[in-house]
Amino acid sequence: MTVSEFFITAHNILGPGALDRSMPIVGKMGFKKALIITDASLSKMGMAKLVAEKLAAQKIDTAIFDQVNPNPTVSNVNAGLDALRKQGADLIVSLGGGSSHDCAKGVALVASNGGKIEDYEGLDKSTKPQLPLLAINTTAGTGSEMTRFTIITDERRHVKMAIIDRHVTPFMSVNDSELMEGMPAALTAATGMDALTHAFEAYVSTIATPLTDACAVKVVELVAKYLPTAVREPKNKLAREQMAYAQFLAGMAFNNASLGYVHAMAHQLGGFYDLPHGVCNALLLPHVQTFNMQAVRPRLNDLGKLLSDNNPDLKGLDVISAIKKLADIVGIPKSLAELGVKREDFPVLADNALKDVCGLTNPIQPEKEEVIGIFEEAYGER
Repeated sequence: MTVSEFFITAHNILGPGALDRSMPIVGKMGFKKALIITDASLSKMGMAKLVAEKLAAQKIDTAIFDQVNPNPTVSNVNAGLDALRKQGADLIVSLGGGSSHDCAKGVALVASNGGKIEDYEGLDKSTKPQLPLLAINTTAGTGSEMTRFTIITDERRHVKMAIIDRHVTPFMSVNDSELMEGMPAALTAATGMDALTHAFEAYVSTIATPLTDACAVKVVELVAKYLPTAVREPKNKLAREQMAYAQFLAGMAFNNASLGYVHAMAHQLGGFYDLPHGVCNALLLPHVQTFNMQAVRPRLNDLGKLLSDNNPDLKGLDVISAIKKLADIVGIPKSLAELGVKREDFPVLADNALKDVCGLTNPIQPEKEEVIGIFEEAYGER
């Protein structure tokens, strides 16, 4: 028997109308000035302004920083820190998906601990709680609004840094499914497959527990059932709400069981080529799990049955075939070659993946040539 820990955001509000429900609670906490950290598209859509107005109604003065990249960088964090100091904020509000949340976590952590974000790569490198962070989620995939993980691209090294630190967990997460109804199909598909990957990697992790298993199993059921509908029908309220729950449960699973070599490898593709994280995960997931099959076949078969039982299009398929079929149904690209990945880069990508902290809980620790072999398998059309 071993001791396990379970990390989760202290206060979580989920469902239609969650944003409005959260505002009076935040208003009573005594904050004076907030910085909203988001991306340009959400700013242009008026969503950042909407949140700023709701904070103003709580007598919180607000500024907006909307320069977050899809793969947030060290430069984004540094620019966010400058905006934070200019505003004199005592509250950070992240608005968006994983990109905004990760950037905001980086800003909040450095704001209270000093130094630079590169100092915190790895596990629990900080000594102080971050500046208070309220995370308002608009996508259904990363789980970043409620986890102790943040991923920041170091442009100098072309590497995604995995920062796992209990101090980067927001004090409150808001998952309002009504805010997710505007997500385009491609983003819905990528973030949904990201949530599925979180569930798979947590379920076969070497530190999985009954608590994380329960979360992961429910995620696979919900994604199989509702992701295709959410992609086809972006305004389908039931599908959006259930996918919001799925991605949150997936966050609970991997926040505590951690991840594996799908993420360790996907981080390198994102850092090297600036590719969408969810798409990279979706492409690598069946190939990494094929590699893992020799160690965790019964557990992978458990998840395969859930996929098959909860989506008629996946009926009777084995787990690897079901993952690939679901990716096809929701329109995920078919190969790394299609994304512009170059085979000659596989050795350096493999070297970097072997250093990624997310790989430590994979059920098998691969050699460099085996990681290259997995990239090779994902390079051709599935």
